Amino acid sequence: MAPVPGSGLAKGLAVTLRTMTKKTVTEQYPDAQPELPPRTRGVIGLFEENCTVCMLCARECPDWCIYIDSHKETVPAATPGGRDRSRNVLDRFAIDFALCMYCGICIEVCPFDALFWSPEFEYAETDIRDLTHERDKLREWMWTVPAPPALDPGAEEPKELAAARKAADKLAAQQQPQEQETDGPGQEDRT
Repeated sequence: MAPVPGSGLAKGLAVTLRTMTKKTVTEQYPDAQPELPPRTRGVIGLFEENCTVCMLCARECPDWCIYIDSHKETVPAATPGGRDRSRNVLDRFAIDFALCMYCGICIEVCPFDALFWSPEFEYAETDIRDLTHERDKLREWMWTVPAPPALDPGAEEPKELAAARKAADKLAAQQQPQEQETDGPGQEDRT
């Protein structure tokens, strides 16, 4: 059977008429900002105060896009006769987002919670060399990191919190008898 001349045109017009009556799903991006899911992976933010320059993030990065420079500083002994300590001081922390594949391994392996996902995604550059962001830019994105989700009220308390509470109660119980002893005799008979 031969196709009817113009049937393809009629099918195309039918599709056009059907879609013209439906609401559009296209958002005009720069004018209307998209609603992002709560824990969106946008860019990596650095909480510099927590960074101990352990270099785990740079070593575990499959793309080798994290650059860290540091130097050692000597910290004087806390007690007389004690030993001086040395600590690493962060000089440079940079991430090359032209190489980064946003796998999140660096965030997962950081033992000190110094790296976080920020929902920021508008950091395009006209030159690829500008996609290497230094620590001041990474620090700025920390303000956009959302707070962690609330704990489940039905969940049992973490063992660390229970142990800390038990130790605090024990310490408070030890301090109460000491305070009563320091009040001294004759202090209670003043009425």
